[in-house]
Amino acid sequence: MARGMNRGLWLGAGAYILWGLLPLYLKLLTGVPAVQVLAHRVVWSLLLLAIVVLVLGRLRTVRAAARGRTLALLGASATLIAINWLTYIWAVQHAHVLEASLGYFINPLVNVALGVAVLGERVSRVQRVAVGIAAAGVLVMALSGGGAIWISLVLAVSFGLYGLIRKVAAIDALGGLTIETLLLAPLSLVVLAYAGAAGNAAFGQERSADLLLILAGPVTAAPLLLFAAAARRLTLATLGLLQYLGPTLQFAEAVLIFGEPLRPVHIVTFAAIWTGCALYAWDAWRQSRMVAAIA
Repeated sequence: MARGMNRGLWLGAGAYILWGLLPLYLKLLTGVPAVQVLAHRVVWSLLLLAIVVLVLGRLRTVRAAARGRTLALLGASATLIAINWLTYIWAVQHAHVLEASLGYFINPLVNVALGVAVLGERVSRVQRVAVGIAAAGVLVMALSGGGAIWISLVLAVSFGLYGLIRKVAAIDALGGLTIETLLLAPLSLVVLAYAGAAGNAAFGQERSADLLLILAGPVTAAPLLLFAAAARRLTLATLGLLQYLGPTLQFAEAVLIFGEPLRPVHIVTFAAIWTGCALYAWDAWRQSRMVAAIA
């Protein structure tokens, strides 16, 4: 059991570190329109996921699961993840990595709020305080007019709603991602065809850019597959702690590598968000220890 947990920790850390390093990759594609980057991300991811599904012999299972209510839910989750990806790509390309990292710090707290409002989940007093502190930080930034707070909110809410839908959809991570990507593929191909017809397609201009766009497949799929493997081996509390690796790396890259200005309002907002996240993580860890002690 300990060996499985250690393996899960490595897998989970690997997933969140890859997500955290994603801005470094996207910065290399700054000259490519965000919508084309998204379209390539979908197309090449679908190719890779199709190979994985076939190699693992999961095609029949995926086809059987993706129908009726589940297919409708995946249509909604595909729309949300497309909005999330497009916003994130645009944010990185336009020097808003700080706001993007803020969005993923807020996301766990959005999940708590959605769990209470939609699923009727019960939360502790500490978790309610954590959400309130984080909300106060967001309000400070919104009222100050400093920074593109809409990026943070779109990323946090879209990914929170995406997670909510995937929580109730009766399909596993690999199958769900494959169907979502398949649903997005036709529009993505239309976008790429239109760009080609208009003479402004990024693909086919430079070999280095072509290779980077092809890499969008593994760059997208690899951390998701690592995360799916980790989730089977780790508790939700442990995953909750690991998930802060990604936005922490993004924050460091924004300030130390990309040179984005860290204004006083950012410091106040991030202090509130970090306090809320720390309270939430501590309470989740405390509750998991209590459950383990009872068991």
